[in-house]
Amino acid sequence: MAGMSSLSAAQRFHAYANPARFMALSSRLVAPLGMLSALVIAAGLWFALVASPPDYQQGETVRIMYVHVPSAWLAMFGYSVMAVASAVALIFRHPLADVAAKSAAPIGAAFTFLALVTGSLWGRPMWGTWWEWGDARLVSMLILLFLYLGYMALWATIEEPVRAARAAAVLALVGSINLPVIRYSVDWWNTLHQPASVFRMDGPTIASSMLLPLGLMALGFTVLFVTLLLVRMRAEIMRRRVRNLRLARAASGAGA
Repeated sequence: MAGMSSLSAAQRFHAYANPARFMALSSRLVAPLGMLSALVIAAGLWFALVASPPDYQQGETVRIMYVHVPSAWLAMFGYSVMAVASAVALIFRHPLADVAAKSAAPIGAAFTFLALVTGSLWGRPMWGTWWEWGDARLVSMLILLFLYLGYMALWATIEEPVRAARAAAVLALVGSINLPVIRYSVDWWNTLHQPASVFRMDGPTIASSMLLPLGLMALGFTVLFVTLLLVRMRAEIMRRRVRNLRLARAASGAGA
């Protein structure tokens, strides 16, 4: 019975490895997820820019937080998706895993860049500087952006897809060491960044009037990430189909 149970679980796992099934399912999800993300982000922006009060210390500058913090979360989430998908690709040879990892990279890189830019815009009036090399979280986030760019560069420079996928997967897994550094840098070193104020064992320490728009923006950005990931995965599958058709035609022409 245990063998039958494990076989059933394996069959369920590999059922989602069918690109045709993924294309059919994702085609029904993209539009609703896109509309949901637009609605949630619009509501989050209204609360962030209109309904929520300015901070008693930061003033109106606090409104940058509603974009900066979710962007930083999604930057780390995107790389986590890459790392997990890369591990699945290397261990289980799941045909959609490297597609997911490759598709997540540009999205995660965009959120990382947005987090760095909004962080600099916030840091100038609050810290008196656009950038501080002594801040571990700033530097580790910059390293995360370089890891994203390096991952994409590997895919672009290695022509053979199997070799490119394997090399990129190894880089993604090695680079995942940077994620706990980003997360716990404020606890391990003296940094300009404040300690965690949302995900705490004793509960959030920020006011509910600020927590609501922050939560809405985080949810909206997450749904947007998933939507863009599905769109990019669909495009990557179609790109690979076109490549395989061209190779097949070239092979048939050479054989003739």
